[in-house]
Order: sequence, then structure tokens, then C-alpha cells
Amino acid sequence: MRHTGTLIGLGLLWLSGGNVLHAQSVTYNHDSSKKNQVTVMETGGGSLTPEIYYTLLHNSYKKSAAAKNKLSFRTQAGIHLYNQVDEAETIDSALVKRAEIEALNIADRTVDLAWLAEGDKLNGQMEQFKENIDRILLVGGTPAEKERWTEYYHVYDCAIRATKDAYMPNAQRKKEYLRIHADVARQNETLVKYLVRLHNATLTDELLSATHQRTTDNGSIAAEAMNRWRAARQDVRGPSSDGGNGDTDNGNGEETVER
Repeated sequence: MRHTGTLIGLGLLWLSGGNVLHAQSVTYNHDSSKKNQVTVMETGGGSLTPEIYYTLLHNSYKKSAAAKNKLSFRTQAGIHLYNQVDEAETIDSALVKRAEIEALNIADRTVDLAWLAEGDKLNGQMEQFKENIDRILLVGGTPAEKERWTEYYHVYDCAIRATKDAYMPNAQRKKEYLRIHADVARQNETLVKYLVRLHNATLTDELLSATHQRTTDNGSIAAEAMNRWRAARQDVRGPSSDGGNGDTDNGNGEETVER
């Protein structure tokens, strides 16, 4: 085996008992100019050869090739990555804290504690509102009026169900329940006034109808009044009122006094 400036081939010859074995040959062609170019590109060391070729045809590349080597970029990237460790830890800590806050928010929004506090009061107001709506026809209201008030009831019922299903904290949910309760109470008060007006109107119509159907006998009324007057006079004057004082009765309810 023989080494030269340029390795042309490597051969292995083994002789044994007249048998000749040839190993597979490997060829390696060394190009120093390419090696120098790769070295300059990777580390910035060495020089570009042949110099006259780069001077004449690639002079601008020759001047900046060593400064733009990959090793400097790798070093800068490593430094930047090392500086990002603290930032990454800060971001990680912020994300962990944010995850804890969001876990509490999810728990606060999942369990409806506001309904446990305000649900009975709101249900009571809605039931009272529904009972008053059912009284509309009983006091003389029309089906159209009952339907209009029933629509109000459905609006508030839908608002309650939407608040229950909403993704919001219990503090905000409680405010919504209280606002709905106030609106229902205000509408219920208006409905009660409307029912009272309908009831009074019905009673007035009944009284007017009864008075209109009653017949009046003026003669009987006058006779009854005369009898009451005579009875009162007898009670005042007594049994001896006809003698001794000159008072006389002409039989027509008129008195004469002699002096």
C-alpha cells in the first residue's frame, strides 16, 4: 500500500496458496480549493483558492465570506437562546398563575351559587305572576289580554334560563337574577292594578244592571212615609194629645190649633 499527495486508490491483495483475492477499491479525490471554501463558509478560517479566480470573478464575495461564516451565526443563536431562558421561565410562571386563575373562574362559572341564594325568591315572584295572569279571565278580561301578559311571563322565564346557562361569574349572575326579579315585581304590580280595575268595573256593571231592573212605586213610597210620620207624631204627643189644648186633626194629616 502506497500514499501519495492525492490518494488514487487503495488495493488489498492477499495471496494464499495460489489463490488471489481482490478487495473492493475505494477512490477519494481531494480538492483543496473546495475544502478551503467550505472552511471559510463554516468557520471563517482559511482562504479562498485559487486567489486569482476569486479576485477577478468573485471579489465582493471574497471580501465578505469570512465575516459571514456560519459559526458566528450559530454562536449568536446560542447566545440568544441562552438569554431566552429567563424569559421562558417568566412566561411559564405567568401561564401557571393564569391557569390557576382560570381554574377558579371555571369553578365559579360552573357552580350556580347565585341561584341557590336567589332562586326561591325569584320562583315565588314568577308563580305569583302566573297566578295573577290566570285571574284575568275570572275578573272579566279578554283572552287577548291574557295572551299578552302570558308573553311577558315567557320572556322572563327565558331570561332566567339563559342566565342559568350563561358562562359568567356568580357575582354577575346574581345581579342578573336580581334585575329580573325587580322587573317581574314591577310587572306584577301593574297587573294587580289592572285586575283591580277590571274587578271594580264588573261590580259597577252589576250594580247598574240591578238598579236599572228595579221598579219604583211613588205612591207606595209616599204612603209609607206618611205612616211613619203619623206613628212618630203619636209617639211624641201621647194618648191625651187630642184634649185640653184645643188641637184638632182634620183627618188629612193637618193640625189646627185654637188659641
